[in-house]
Amino acid sequence: MNTDTLINSFQESWNGFLEQVPNILTAIFILAVGIFIANKLVDFTTRFIKGHSSDPLMTNFLVKTIKLVLLTIIAMFALKIAGLSGVATGLLTAAGASAVILGFAFKDIGENFISGIILSFNRPFNVNDTVSIGDIFGKVKSMEFRYTKLKTFDGKDVYIPNSDVIKKPVFNYTEDGYFRMEFMVGIAYENNIDEAKKIIMNTLVKHPLTLRETDREPFVMTDELGVNSVNIKVYFWVTAEDYRRDALMIRSEMIDQVKVNLLANGISMPANIQELKWYNEEEKQKNKF
Repeated sequence: MNTDTLINSFQESWNGFLEQVPNILTAIFILAVGIFIANKLVDFTTRFIKGHSSDPLMTNFLVKTIKLVLLTIIAMFALKIAGLSGVATGLLTAAGASAVILGFAFKDIGENFISGIILSFNRPFNVNDTVSIGDIFGKVKSMEFRYTKLKTFDGKDVYIPNSDVIKKPVFNYTEDGYFRMEFMVGIAYENNIDEAKKIIMNTLVKHPLTLRETDREPFVMTDELGVNSVNIKVYFWVTAEDYRRDALMIRSEMIDQVKVNLLANGISMPANIQELKWYNEEEKQKNKF
């Protein structure tokens, strides 16, 4: 009796499966076609957004969001065609319930996701901007749902949670492309300070990449009286595409030229000299008594 019941139950299940095979095949076909159409729509959307926006970070974020929504709709529709609408409803219900339950357990993930949405529309940087976030300094390379990727200048890839980008101060060094560089020059006490300043200023002004705008004028000032030298602080503004390489190379050229011009005009730049005294053993013994 139990065997007959088991066989009948299996037979009914098998017959039910055979009846659903056309719907399952149709659902698979719809899923495949839907994914193909979704990819084409995403490609079209990508080109459209790129044509109307010069912001690659926002473009990337919106395209990924649209693709996720389309694939979710297609999957739900395919499950319904396959006669698994209950499964689709259950998945959505479970997702909603899980969002509430997991929201407490994975609070940081949700926080980073929401922060990513905020940053996609309102943020203090673009791709390839040189920024400092917390103690991380580098170039912005991409922004995902959960993190922002920076490439440091020593070759490290750093993934910063979007919530940290929202909460921490962000220093953007390339937003307007202007940089103020500085360095110190030490001259001997017997040299004329005003003459040294004039030589340095002339060097700054003659450099083709030094800015001479109203609010970005180069200037020099006496900074301190050191142990062996009078220290002069030099400030000047430049524009550069690459903060680290271009700006630092200009600074290097400026330092080289200032040194050459100071020495050529008789301005000495003393080294840090220390006097060392040596005593022989006999002197040490005499000093004891």
